Amino acid sequence: MQIIYEHKLVEFVERHSTSRPGLLRWINLVQQNNFSSVTALREMFPHADLVKKRTPLQLIQQVPYSNRETTFTVFNIGGNKARLITVMRYESQQVVIHEVLTHAEYNAWNRKR
Repeated sequence: MQIIYEHKLVEFVERHSTSRPGLLRWINLVQQNNFSSVTALREMFPHADLVKKRTPLQLIQQVPYSNRETTFTVFNIGGNKARLITVMRYESQQVVIHEVLTHAEYNAWNRKR
């Protein structure tokens, strides 16, 4: 799969260097595989969570979403120290990095549903 906005991963690692090994492992696994669905994804990442949230304005401007809600796929990174929030595009084999957050930042983000 192709990773879109990979620079967000680099920026997070610059601020939180302990997450580097976990993010590198995730990048390698994602780039070396093609996932056709969330079911296939969960075979490799069993703890990937689906979170529905109101579509952020920045996504609406970048991609013509057909509804007001987006399903994000959230990955636990580095023993749950970080959360990687993505939009999975299975049909085009793309992973769009939405945000990379610490566990505490993710809890605040998740409350904003």
